[in-house]
Amino acid sequence: MGSIDQYIDLYLRHRAAFEQDAPEAMNSLRKHALEAIGHNALPEKGAEGYEKTSLEEMFAPDFGVNVNRVAMSADLAASFRCDVPNMSTLLGVCVNDTFYPTKGLQRLPEGVVFASMRTAAQKIPHIFDAYYGTLATLTRPEVALNTLLAQDGVVIYVPDGVTVEQPLQLVNIFSTPAPVLGVRRMLIVLGRGASAQLLVCDHTQPSAKECLSSQVIEIALGADARFEYYDIEESSESTSRVSSLFARQSKGSNLLVNGMTLTCGKTRNDYSIDIDGEGCDTTLAGMAIGTGTMHTDNSSVVRHLAPHCDSRQLFKYVLDDNATGAFEGSILVTPKAPFTEAYQSNKNVLASPTAKMHTRPQLEIYNDDVKCSHGATTGQLDKEALFYMRTRGIPEQEAKNMLMQAFMTDVIDTVRLESLRDRLKHLVEKRLAGAEAMCGECKATCHKVDEDGRD
Repeated sequence: MGSIDQYIDLYLRHRAAFEQDAPEAMNSLRKHALEAIGHNALPEKGAEGYEKTSLEEMFAPDFGVNVNRVAMSADLAASFRCDVPNMSTLLGVCVNDTFYPTKGLQRLPEGVVFASMRTAAQKIPHIFDAYYGTLATLTRPEVALNTLLAQDGVVIYVPDGVTVEQPLQLVNIFSTPAPVLGVRRMLIVLGRGASAQLLVCDHTQPSAKECLSSQVIEIALGADARFEYYDIEESSESTSRVSSLFARQSKGSNLLVNGMTLTCGKTRNDYSIDIDGEGCDTTLAGMAIGTGTMHTDNSSVVRHLAPHCDSRQLFKYVLDDNATGAFEGSILVTPKAPFTEAYQSNKNVLASPTAKMHTRPQLEIYNDDVKCSHGATTGQLDKEALFYMRTRGIPEQEAKNMLMQAFMTDVIDTVRLESLRDRLKHLVEKRLAGAEAMCGECKATCHKVDEDGRD
């Protein structure tokens, strides 16, 4: 019996509760998801001995699922760890896997939706029904399981030609007295010429028990749309995450995805981006700081399906103690994508002799008129630079932290939102110094908010 079977059994025993009040578009996909799970077992490891995180192992514990949608409160201020000034954002909150808007979302531009899937299915059914589940492939069992169990989620919709000037922010919080599987789902649709920025932050309440986040994100960009997706994971060593992001770009669109793992237990992030229109620009970046026994796994597939498009991938890891990391990156250039420029880089620093990194970059090119390259390096800190800094009176650990922070600079520099870029520099500095910062100026101090946006 595989670890996923316990959740299939849970669904079959409580089918009515799972489907109650869920949008029809969600319920109609459950049958297909159940069939897909039966044909695709969870992989133990990657192909050819590539040591990816074992999904079978991650789903093995008997996590509870909030089938009856019991409301759970959360103290947002106690969850945040970033002792930096609060960013000015339009904020939504997800407690475990239930979305709550805040009063700030009343300031959204006309036509823009940032709401639960249940609400969005009523407000914009033509968008929700047309896009939900169209990008996330059910051949991956972790995605099929999410589709089977998801009862709600978050929708962000920006109509044609609308620019959301103020950044959007979604704060995911685990707050539970017992081990729980949070089934999180997000659908993001930008119309032709639309523009928005989104910051997603993952936190775990200090009192929360072991948690597993199963999340699927679908991003559909219309022609000439611009979208930035920033994902900061700063949870706890008792929190694991299995995240699958799917994106499709139309002609002339610009997409930036940046995933940053600062604190976690085990994390597996899979990125799948289809560049399906001429003249697109794509940036996929990520970084991980691993200490203790943390494990961070990033996998990416960027498919070039149209001509005259550019893509860049940059992932960096700093691993200390007994931390482990893995990266598997792929670029696919089809015969229909001449004049492609695609680059991929993975660079890693092992700050201790017991840290481990596994990397596997790949190119698959079926066109001659392209410029593509990839590369991966894994090593230790520059001993000469370290020696030079120590001769200038800088203590060894401080010198190491400075070198590691400098190593992460180009990943942080991909962030186009200046306030977030400054915040990240501070967070990385604190993280490398081994400090757990607590938010001193956070304005989000409500315990719970409801669907009407009331505190």
